[in-house]
Amino acid sequence: MSCEQNPVIIRFWAELNSIRMKKTYLLGAISVLTLASLVAGYVGGSLARRGLHSEWLQLSGWGQDDLTPTNWFASNGNSRSAARLNAHMAGGTGTAPDFVWASEQSTSAVVYLKTTGTAAQRSFNDWFFGDFFNNQRQEAVVNSGSGVIVSADGYIVTNNHVVEKASQVEVVLTSKDSYQAKIVGTDPSTDLALLKIEGNRLPVITFANSNILKVGEWVLAVGNPFNLTSTVTAGIVSAKGRNLNLVNNLFPIESFIQTDAAINPGNSGGALVNTQGELVGINTAILSRTGAYNGYGFAIPSNIVQKVIRDLREFGAVQRAFFGADVVEIDARVRKQAGLTSNDGVMVGSMASYGPARDAGIKEGDVIKEFDGQAIDSKSTFDELLSYHRPGDEVSLVYERSGKRQSVQIKLTNTEGGLGAVKSEKFYSTELGAHFETVSKLEKDRLGITGGVKINQAGQGSLRRMGLRDGLIIIQINRTPITEIEQCIDLLRHSRGQVTVEGVDQNGRRSYFTYFSY
Repeated sequence: MSCEQNPVIIRFWAELNSIRMKKTYLLGAISVLTLASLVAGYVGGSLARRGLHSEWLQLSGWGQDDLTPTNWFASNGNSRSAARLNAHMAGGTGTAPDFVWASEQSTSAVVYLKTTGTAAQRSFNDWFFGDFFNNQRQEAVVNSGSGVIVSADGYIVTNNHVVEKASQVEVVLTSKDSYQAKIVGTDPSTDLALLKIEGNRLPVITFANSNILKVGEWVLAVGNPFNLTSTVTAGIVSAKGRNLNLVNNLFPIESFIQTDAAINPGNSGGALVNTQGELVGINTAILSRTGAYNGYGFAIPSNIVQKVIRDLREFGAVQRAFFGADVVEIDARVRKQAGLTSNDGVMVGSMASYGPARDAGIKEGDVIKEFDGQAIDSKSTFDELLSYHRPGDEVSLVYERSGKRQSVQIKLTNTEGGLGAVKSEKFYSTELGAHFETVSKLEKDRLGITGGVKINQAGQGSLRRMGLRDGLIIIQINRTPITEIEQCIDLLRHSRGQVTVEGVDQNGRRSYFTYFSY
């Protein structure tokens, strides 16, 4: 029997041919799928770069009703889904997101700020023979920073520390057009300031919801470091809710976004944006021993920024809501001392002599677990959630006392203990070159004083030469109690001979300053 007639051999060759045909079909199918994947990736990336992402957003379950823009700056609550979708569209196979698109959407709204101020020049003779208040040599001081356009008619947000000592602020757009800016208002508690230029149809940045920003997401820092205009650097969100004790204020609000995107001097006031080019924060600080980038940059969350600039635009001052008590972080030491079972929440520390917390029956040692339905995991989280509210807002709290959970509704108050909007009285003295403001009832209660006038900005003149600094509250001059701004300025200007100023700082420490005036 020949090989061709052997049934075993015939069956073997038939099965072999069948396997070869299946393998050919499989390889063909793989080739088709690979080609389809490449085409889909190319088309998806092209659509993303052409700005056709808005229709894709609706497919992800988000509609236009989910967006809550105000009537004077843009806002988008869907940035996280958009960022992830566009990252996929741009890369096709999970590669890095399209930074080109994000840069194009944000750089035109980030401006260069050039500030001009003055500093007093001292000499040996000035200390003993010069007229203390009126015979000072001044030298111009020029600094720079960044800002972000938040409305088409010329409102710009930046850091307070960029403009706080400036007598003039020049704004330069990416188009190289230049404007002189007016300072609408400042908020030292958050280190934010709002400027206004006379423009129209200006490029505007879109706000994202910083609450849904996640650690590990890509972000870009846009600003003007070292006077290098329109610089973009990339990194990720390294952490959220950082409290660094950078803000020297009695009521600081610190809940920074930490990023490893390179931030350097000149970036202050610039934008931190997501992969859609939407604002998630205002770049504010770096952590470095050299003063230059060392891998740690910090930004104020965009949700805090929105609240502050709304208030500054409407009232000229931030309408801060107060709870009526301090809260402290719960760590292993606090948990052990208080006999708690976990580190969750924040503990109520010192209580004000009046206020919503005391009225609601909250006591020292209570542990706040939730604020308006959101879990509290740190003091910075509590402070941030509180900062979104205005006086008169009602919020719900869940707190724990002796192992038992309780809930309560609280109506937040202003710095005077009321429910309405407040405007602190401010005054600028040209003779002293300094800004003064009244002291709120809440500050007086916290510091244990009955009167006083606060130095809002000491300037670079006489007060700074005396050692008086921003935030100091002057309570006595030559043993005369200070109750009004005009009285304080008059005594500083006209007292002769040995003058003694008693003041209290934001931490409650009292200091005495003595000088001779002729």
